[in-house]
Amino acid sequence: MKIALIGMGITVVLFIVFQIYITMTTNKAETQLYQLIQAEKDFEIRFYPSSTMAVITSSAKTYRELGKVGFAKLAAYIFGGNKDKMQIAMTSPVHMDIGDGLSSMSFAMPAKYNRSNLPVPDNADVRIVSSPDEFVAAITFDGFPSQEVIEKQTALLKNALNERHLSFYGPFRFLGYNPPYQLAGRRNEIIVALNWAGDRPEEERKVGHADSL
Repeated sequence: MKIALIGMGITVVLFIVFQIYITMTTNKAETQLYQLIQAEKDFEIRFYPSSTMAVITSSAKTYRELGKVGFAKLAAYIFGGNKDKMQIAMTSPVHMDIGDGLSSMSFAMPAKYNRSNLPVPDNADVRIVSSPDEFVAAITFDGFPSQEVIEKQTALLKNALNERHLSFYGPFRFLGYNPPYQLAGRRNEIIVALNWAGDRPEEERKVGHADSL
C-alpha cells in the first residue's frame, strides 16, 4: 500500500512538472504579431499586418473534423515534409475557419520567413499564402474548445459587435494557442474582420494580398 502511494505521488509530481514545462514552452513560442487598437469590455480591436501562412482546405464542417484532417498535414510540412527537408519552428496561434462548405486550417510562419524563402511543401494540399492586412475584433476565452463552445463564443462576439454598431465581414475564425495536452493557462479566440474607419498604425501601412505559391 505504501509503495502504491509513493508511486502515485511520483506520478502526480511528474504530471505537474510536465504541465509546467508545456506551459513554459508554449509561452516561449513565437506568436503572430498584431497591434492592439482598442480594448472594449467584451472584446479587442486589433490590427494584423500581413503574415505568411501555411494553409490547407478541407470539406470538414466541425472543429474536431478539421483538426484531424489539417493538423497532421501542416505539422508534417514544418517538421521536414518539404523540398529542403527544413525544420520550421511552430508558432501560435493555429487558425481555423470552419465553414458549411469549405473549411481551412493555417499555421502562421515565423516572422523571418516569407513566400520567397520558404521551401515548397511535399504535400500539394499545403499552400503557402500571404494573409491580408486587416483589422479584426477578437474575443478571448479559456478552457478546451469544442464545436459548441466555438459557436457560443462566436455568437457572443457577433452580439457585442451588433450592440456597438460595428460593421464586420467574412467568416468568424477560431484561433488556438495551446497543444491539446496542455491543461492550464489555455487561450482561445474568435476573430472576425472589421470595416474599421480608423487609421492604420504608421509602421504598417502596406496592403497585403491573399495569393498562393
